[in-house]
Amino acid sequence: INQTSLQPASFLLLGMAGLEDLHSWFSIPFCLMYVAALLGNFILLFVVVTERSLHEPMYLFLAMLAVADLVLSSSTVPKTLSIFWSLSKEMSFHACLTQMFFTHLSFIAESTILLAMAFDRYVAICNPLRYTTVFTDSVIAKIGLGAIARSFCVMFPTIFLLQRLPYCGHSVMPHTYCEHMGIARLACADISVNIWYGFATTLLSPGLDIVLIGVSYVLILRAVFRISSKDAQLKAVGTCSSHACVILLFYTPAFFSFFTHRFGHNVPHHVHILLANLYVLLPPMLNPIVYTMKNKLIREKVFQVLFRTR
Repeated sequence: INQTSLQPASFLLLGMAGLEDLHSWFSIPFCLMYVAALLGNFILLFVVVTERSLHEPMYLFLAMLAVADLVLSSSTVPKTLSIFWSLSKEMSFHACLTQMFFTHLSFIAESTILLAMAFDRYVAICNPLRYTTVFTDSVIAKIGLGAIARSFCVMFPTIFLLQRLPYCGHSVMPHTYCEHMGIARLACADISVNIWYGFATTLLSPGLDIVLIGVSYVLILRAVFRISSKDAQLKAVGTCSSHACVILLFYTPAFFSFFTHRFGHNVPHHVHILLANLYVLLPPMLNPIVYTMKNKLIREKVFQVLFRTR
């Protein structure tokens, strides 16, 4: 049997299965959060690119984070809103694979950038004399390219792992966008390779990242509490705590979604889908707000752009 004949021409995405009557209500916060994410990240990106005083490692990492946030949210939310508004619930098989690829690629890239930002803060606080020699322009460029290359290498095999599967006409997906395991679950064949590949890459990419980020912040806090100035301690703790909240909001729903596919069969499906949407919406919306409000220089530059005298 020709393998491609067993692939569906398209998938029908149901959105929040079981809560279809609430789709129009869900669309309101989703739309507002997406608009806020677009505005916040575009403004942050514009300010960092145009202001030469912000062409430093920390701000360049924020620009990379903004790009990753834009790709992450824009890969999924427009289709989600289309489903909620009953404009189009259908997506071709290859379009679904493309959406899955860019969603997971941008997530892994963002995780890599967050790790680089944690290491940046560690060097700045714990080894300030070596900062300029460690974070040169070439190193920052290599980190950006490395984040893309790492994400690509992790996600590219999943395209072939999904294309090899027969789907036997199964084309209805109870979700708002295409995920690796969400597609694989529709196959009428053994998907253990997909399960273990997804499990391994989750632990070895974002899983490893969050452990290293945690270690970096522990070392940062240990160094901060050795400072005699109470004001400096409070400022550093405040900055680290706000960053930690953003990181937790980024990883917690994502890991919940990943592991629910493997182990959480008793979790209500609409809860799983809601959390899967939160990790592509909340961090892109909150990152520009947190990093702008916590950084005086960026805050001043953003206000100059927004309230520039005519």
